[in-house]
Amino acid sequence: MREKGGGATGPSPVDRRKTGSKRHLICEGRGTPLHVITTAAHVNDITQTLHLVDGIPPVAGRPGQPRRRPESVLGDKAYDSRAVHRELRRRRILPVISRKGAPNIKGLGKLRYVVEQTFALLHQFKRLAVRWERRLELHDAFVSLGCSLICRRRLKKAGS
Repeated sequence: MREKGGGATGPSPVDRRKTGSKRHLICEGRGTPLHVITTAAHVNDITQTLHLVDGIPPVAGRPGQPRRRPESVLGDKAYDSRAVHRELRRRRILPVISRKGAPNIKGLGKLRYVVEQTFALLHQFKRLAVRWERRLELHDAFVSLGCSLICRRRLKKAGS
């Protein structure tokens, strides 16, 4: 028998009677999406941090070897963990993540806005605003298509 809501669905943190999905996104400083992961709605953000960083494709830059990792990763308190900080440093990535119980890092809200704006751009595609597909691979294909269209728009804007 098939799972009720399809793959990567789970109880909603708001209404436990309903199932839902959650997207975890990592983007560059201007909001170009680099990697998206779909999980069940109740999955904690911190568990996907390293999967997002590892999923970043090589980025072309200066001639030579393409960059495989960002220089730094910014995140809010949901991503604060000693294990995450340790793993990012081991990979030579500077973690700029607000600590739980400490005041927010000044200016992090403006940078967090970039991620929220990228989510808003993804949700302008009605098919992505609400997940209708039961099959995870089909939903992820639509998410990838949406990210590709966002990247295309950014490239067009930069070329004008």
